[in-house]
Amino acid sequence: MQTRSFNKASFSRRSSSFGSRRPGGRPVRSSRGGFKGQHIDVARFVKKAVITEQVEVFVPEHKFADFNIDSRLKANITRKGYVEPMPIQDKAIPHILRGDDIVGIANTGTGKTAAFLIPLINKVFLNPKENILIVVPTRELAIQIDDELRGFTPGMRMFSVCCVGGASIGYQISNLRRQHNFIIGTPGRIKDLMERRFINLARFNTIVLDEADRMLDMGFIKDMRAMMMAMPKERHTLFFSATISHEIEGLIREFLRNPVRISVKTQDTAKNVDQDIVRVNGSKGKMEVLEELLGQPGFKKVLIFGRTKHGVERLYTTLVARGFKAESIHGDKNHARRQKALKSFKENQIQILIATDVAARGLDIADVSHVINYDLPATYDDYVHRIGRTGRMNKAGKALTFIE
Repeated sequence: MQTRSFNKASFSRRSSSFGSRRPGGRPVRSSRGGFKGQHIDVARFVKKAVITEQVEVFVPEHKFADFNIDSRLKANITRKGYVEPMPIQDKAIPHILRGDDIVGIANTGTGKTAAFLIPLINKVFLNPKENILIVVPTRELAIQIDDELRGFTPGMRMFSVCCVGGASIGYQISNLRRQHNFIIGTPGRIKDLMERRFINLARFNTIVLDEADRMLDMGFIKDMRAMMMAMPKERHTLFFSATISHEIEGLIREFLRNPVRISVKTQDTAKNVDQDIVRVNGSKGKMEVLEELLGQPGFKKVLIFGRTKHGVERLYTTLVARGFKAESIHGDKNHARRQKALKSFKENQIQILIATDVAARGLDIADVSHVINYDLPATYDDYVHRIGRTGRMNKAGKALTFIE
């Protein structure tokens, strides 16, 4: 790598003490109302990508053509270029087709969305009166899943409604009055629509909780319980996450019955993501070091993470003023502006996207060359999800974490 002038590799093995943590991994709230963050050893931010001549190749037990699903769905899968399932798809799809409750544990970027969408689309095909609820922590992930669903269902007359905060609730209410089998949304907006009596979960026998650990971290536990209580006791529950904590285990026991556990996760971070630190010291400040990095060859599509909305916006303003093509997304930006920023980044109209952790979970953005942790993550789980935005689908990626 080309960052040795910034003393990135000269770290010590002692811990970086930027906070504390309760047992179970949750950050500790400080007396000032914020989070101190988790106590993380900086050595955990350094891991060279594994590159070998002999690569272990996953051999699936099935092909998509083998699954007992409708021929039109198979044709749409083929049209999308899918031939052989990824590990989580290969293991989960047969169980979901049989109606088993599932706890799916897989690294981010490994195809979890298709693992539940494909069998659930077939479930609706077999019973057009079936209603399915998919709950996710962020509006961006909900929109992404909704788009993926539409890609699998051309010509099948299946309809969905995406219910997320920040978008027009009137438009969503109008869509809920029309024919639909899928509701995909965030907990707060779904609960709002339940209270307004536009969503009746007594009609829903299937629920997907995706990125459940993030929903717990974001304080959605009461909303999640309210949804589960409103559904029939006899239901089909699918629970997907990249990490499983003590609290999540409690939710699994509470929400699921005799679930099949499927884990294709081999380690916290992908082997093909080259991880290192950039230690900032001496005469150059963080901004100067970042600017030099971004000007180097290879930094083609860069996702930068900051801890606060204001910090992200300041960094965005500074980079644009210095001539970089950049955008930002955070909680203070409205829905339309966040979607516009993501679209520009996905379509390579800009080089840099600066984000808070709202973008760290579940987003599928192709060919991100680098993830830069400009500010330290609050927890190691946040770090795992941040750097999971690069090195997706077994491509090479690089992650750098600034240490002052």
